[in-house]
Amino acid sequence: MGAGHAHRLYRSGRSPVHALPPHTKLVAVLGFVVVVVATPREAMWAFALYAVLLGAVAARARVPGGFVLKRLLIEIPFVAFAVLMPFVVPGEQTRVLGISLSVPGLWGAWNVLAKGTLGVAASVLLAATTELRELLLGLQRLKLPPLLVQIASFMIRYGDVITDEMRRMSIARRSRGFEARGVRHWGVLAKSAGALFIRSYERGERVHLAMVSRGYTGTMPVIDEVTASAVQWRQAAALPLAALLICLLGWTL
Repeated sequence: MGAGHAHRLYRSGRSPVHALPPHTKLVAVLGFVVVVVATPREAMWAFALYAVLLGAVAARARVPGGFVLKRLLIEIPFVAFAVLMPFVVPGEQTRVLGISLSVPGLWGAWNVLAKGTLGVAASVLLAATTELRELLLGLQRLKLPPLLVQIASFMIRYGDVITDEMRRMSIARRSRGFEARGVRHWGVLAKSAGALFIRSYERGERVHLAMVSRGYTGTMPVIDEVTASAVQWRQAAALPLAALLICLLGWTL
């Protein structure tokens, strides 16, 4: 399976977290996120402890906090949505700094921000310690449908190719004096998008024919068989199990 090049979220290292098999980390992150989502929103202390757990994982993986914080910016659209909730959600009102806000909206905003941020942070740590190729092998090891794994593999491999094609088209437009300055130029951009789609489709057809001519039958050969020992499974399970204990305390207290 291809797509072995590193991605921007990956941070090369030799930490114990980097060394864990990818499918164990995928299960650990999924379990952690499920537990976080199941935690009652009123248990604010629990979310603080979840953040401490992720901080401990980042420290063990030798991933700087700044690296994680920069990549948390991806959740800005969800933050904007959460900020609006106290103003639009109906229900009991309270005043904060002289502004009337909805109590259910405030709880909803906190719920989205806390759980969303922790989920994104866990995903960032997974990506920072696992190469794309390893993630695909981990998904295959977890028996994800092979067709989905292959689609993801091709998307990763040819994403940069399509991006370079789009960049070349942009350079060609600028070299001919084109500069998008308003609505009247949207037609040109739409035609460029259509041309990019056609080129991408034709490239996909050529790649598929080339693969079929080389014996492709619908499945990709697995070169590296990824396995995990009992010790590695226990190490990966430490995060979701610790989170589960905190969640249970949150429901009982």
